[in-house]
Amino acid sequence: MPSACPVGFCSGAFTLAEAGVLDGRRATAHWQWADLFRARFPSVQLESDVLFVDDGDILTAAGSAAALDLGLHLVRRDHGAEVANSVSRRLVFAAHRDGGQRQFVERPVPDLPDESLAPVLAWAQERLDSPLSVSDLAARAAVSPATLHRRFQAQLGTTPLSWLTGERLALACRLIERGESRFEMVARRSGLGTAANLRTLMRRATGITPSAYRRRFGPEVS
Repeated sequence: MPSACPVGFCSGAFTLAEAGVLDGRRATAHWQWADLFRARFPSVQLESDVLFVDDGDILTAAGSAAALDLGLHLVRRDHGAEVANSVSRRLVFAAHRDGGQRQFVERPVPDLPDESLAPVLAWAQERLDSPLSVSDLAARAAVSPATLHRRFQAQLGTTPLSWLTGERLALACRLIERGESRFEMVARRSGLGTAANLRTLMRRATGITPSAYRRRFGPEVS
């Protein structure tokens, strides 16, 4: 069962800080009040460049919209990535938003127009364990790699390689959540190659190692 913990949305960090529960802890708040927060609560480690902070048993979000990011993170933490993605689709809200956020949440295929990249994204997601390259994606989309790059930047705000790596990491996380404990197998099935590469990329994207991720999100977590 999910465990109860203090959660502060937007200005809620002020309330938690006033109560003293954030002393010496990491937290975030709306950027508009960051300077005031730091002045009033110097013992709190304020991170003003993130959407939310999960400090284990205390969580804070940076604004009203960021409350949805944190809410989806809580759903994912307690019930897994698949449930969180289902909730995000019902909310018509991205399961993961960039912008300084270091927490890793898997991203569903964007709901884009027919002339968009959606078909090639779906095709690639079914073949993440294969040695796909940007050239392969371009060939599938029947465009040049340069054109594919421009479309990714225009429609998704990222590069084809970054998207592909993110999807492979999302698959790796799902495999760990479902109980796969052999990191070499996780890396191979997600197309990341080796356990060493999995560790490097996961730490860069989420701030934690595969072992720490398994302890936090694995099936043995209750």
